[in-house]
Amino acid sequence: MSDFTLKGENVHLWRGERHVLHGVHFSVTGGQCLQLTGPNGAGKTSLLRTVCGLAYPEEGHIFWRGEDVRVDLPAFHAQLAYLGHEPPLKMELTARENLHYWVGVRRRLTGRELDGAIERVGAERWADRPVRTLSAGQKRRVALAGLTLMSVPLWLLDEPTTNLDAEGQRLVGRLIDEHLGQGGLAMAAVHHELIISSQGLRRLELRLE
Repeated sequence: MSDFTLKGENVHLWRGERHVLHGVHFSVTGGQCLQLTGPNGAGKTSLLRTVCGLAYPEEGHIFWRGEDVRVDLPAFHAQLAYLGHEPPLKMELTARENLHYWVGVRRRLTGRELDGAIERVGAERWADRPVRTLSAGQKRRVALAGLTLMSVPLWLLDEPTTNLDAEGQRLVGRLIDEHLGQGGLAMAAVHHELIISSQGLRRLELRLE
């Protein structure tokens, strides 16, 4: 059984004068995906950014494997992949080149692994085109390929199905299911229900205060 556990305890966050997160508690372990729901402005993205250390909570703590993530943020970052609204891609590079350099700074990547990830997300036909020529959905698929190549236990996903058609949304569900099946865990901010196995799916609804 995986010993990966992510917990939030009494997390409070302000954005200027606005109290965004009000004492949020959560716990997610290996094999589980915590789906964050709630209306716009409820703090879904803010919570993800707080978890990964991009925002600092005024109160409360985030724990990874029992230790406050602030004790050693670089070590924590080495075990997570964060996919935000905009895929982290260079427009003048091809999809294949983007994956080579993006993932390559984290781990050694073989050509077979790269080709396999491209095929896995259905990007073979346009993998060698500059990213600036791709549609928003195609760019999202490239980013998903990068996510699978990171080989990290924790995925933090902000609207992972954005700009994807129905098949793309099912692809996201399959990738998350496979990640959970390998003992990984995920947190995903969503507006629409993820299409994944209900066995590993948990929910946290954030509300406007």
